[in-house]
Amino acid sequence: MDDAIVVEGLVKTFRTPLRRRKVEAVRSVSFRVGRGEIFGFLGPNGAGKTTTIKVLVGLVRPTAGRVTVLGGAPDDMGVKRRLGFLPEQPYFYDYLKPTELLDVFGALFGMSRAERRRVIPDLLDRVGLGAAKDRAIRKFSKGMQQRVGIAQALLNDPDLVILDEPMSGLDPIGRREVIDLIASLKARGKTVFFSSHILADVERLADRVVILDRGVMKASGTLPELLGQGTDEREVVLRAAPGSPDPASLPGVSRVEALSPGLVRAICPAGRSDPVLAAALAAGFAVVSVAERRMTLEELVVSHAAGAGPGGIGAGGTAGGAS
Repeated sequence: MDDAIVVEGLVKTFRTPLRRRKVEAVRSVSFRVGRGEIFGFLGPNGAGKTTTIKVLVGLVRPTAGRVTVLGGAPDDMGVKRRLGFLPEQPYFYDYLKPTELLDVFGALFGMSRAERRRVIPDLLDRVGLGAAKDRAIRKFSKGMQQRVGIAQALLNDPDLVILDEPMSGLDPIGRREVIDLIASLKARGKTVFFSSHILADVERLADRVVILDRGVMKASGTLPELLGQGTDEREVVLRAAPGSPDPASLPGVSRVEALSPGLVRAICPAGRSDPVLAAALAAGFAVVSVAERRMTLEELVVSHAAGAGPGGIGAGGTAGGAS
């Protein structure tokens, strides 16, 4: 089979505890995740991402629709043995050491003692915890605990890894290491499905994405498909010389974005780039590049959740707290 995940017409409704009001957390969502893909699952808080993920791993049952994972039902034990999962807020027995905790999880997976002793040290090294393997988890920072969660998600060498906010709590170095780890999983033929609010990381990793808002799928496709349309603006990257004026004062520049000391990106309407270039050169700037401006993933997600139409954030809050 070519698809690791198939979701067709997924609907999930809940009843609120007191008033028993019906809330649709996910509404008619459909998508497919191919084997060997890195798939990004995006949307604001309350979009229905975590609810959908709980359906995929068999923690909650769908109200309607069809969901298959690795060719079977999400609650099938044969499927679960081939699945690795990191929830958004993992909980651990924090009096244990990482080696002890992973040993418990490995035993639950049916791994032999010899296999656990072989796999666990290497896995802790891969997630950057080799030097802390003998410290109690209660002494770990949030980022270190997140690394423990990633390690347990990879312990059974799964075919499909589902990660709910895997970069949460990580510093830039930790994020870089997790990005490299996810990329290495793809290189080994694994399928990775992950949600994240750090959209720059999604742009680096994802082959395809789905964007949800208030339980409704707003967009899906590859990043080139979704971001490939240019805007009506140009980006002019300029390098300042000593005594150069404020680039925002150049005629035709609508806004300026600092890139690094002495390097700026001047944004201008598409039809005004030539006057901007002439004014920049006359003012002593060096022109580094000129390009058509492309939409960023952040701009795309915000555009689908800005309340411009039904289901936007501005249309009345989140769908019953679903995330």
